[in-house]
Amino acid sequence: MTPKSDDVAAAYNIPRPKEYLMKASRIVVKVGTSNLTEEDSKISEAKIKRLVDTIMALKREGREVFLVTSGAIASGLGALGLKARPRQMPFLQAAASIGQSILMKTYAEHFAKYNQMVAQLLLTKEDFMDEHRHQNLMNTLEALITWGVLPIVNENDTVAVDEIRFGDNDNLAALLSISVKADLLVLLSDVDGIYTSDPNLTSASKPIRTLTSVTPELEAMAGGAHRGSGGLITKLQAAKVTLQAGIPMAIVNGEEPNAIQMLLRGEMIGTLFVPMSLVKVS
Repeated sequence: MTPKSDDVAAAYNIPRPKEYLMKASRIVVKVGTSNLTEEDSKISEAKIKRLVDTIMALKREGREVFLVTSGAIASGLGALGLKARPRQMPFLQAAASIGQSILMKTYAEHFAKYNQMVAQLLLTKEDFMDEHRHQNLMNTLEALITWGVLPIVNENDTVAVDEIRFGDNDNLAALLSISVKADLLVLLSDVDGIYTSDPNLTSASKPIRTLTSVTPELEAMAGGAHRGSGGLITKLQAAKVTLQAGIPMAIVNGEEPNAIQMLLRGEMIGTLFVPMSLVKVS
């Protein structure tokens, strides 16, 4: 007999480590393409402003923030007026090279309103796999944080074919979280976390709020559509990585203005993956 959505959702109703979340001082925030662009792929000034306001609110609380951003390819396609995503890799890479400058210019302008300086880092998996490159990367990031500069990280779409093909910014954010010893990774998405089934197809779908592992069953029933290239598959991959490292990871709806603040207060928003070490035994 197949369990009902209510029963499945209730099975994952684990208390959240409220005190830990409230004290999280180093946070990696990853924002997806759909949370940065309009339907025509052009950069949304309103969405960028909302994200910038949220990040600056976190910094005013004394938290250190690293931003991992998608949106370069979509920004490039929007600037070119292309409605369809090209299939040929050289054109995707070219779109990324155009869109990245547009994306960073927009970020810089909005953060400048807070007198917040930003820095751009374009990375590939090799930057984490090679010991010397990884150490140089970490040294640079720590120097930026010491200076109060906000690191804005993106995958290097112009040269990293695999990242474009698989939408690897979720996994990039997970690797970055481990490298900088983050207290929390937050993935901003276009859905409110993981559901018992696709919420676009059935009203019986229920949100799954708190998890301690990624199971095959969970991967099978993860629902929700994304305009970005990653989707929920890469988010679950990222969760596996961060959980193994003892770092909580949350998936929240980036369209909710106060989503991260609500998460840090321990409220039941989005889906939070919590390492067993942080789960209090009642």
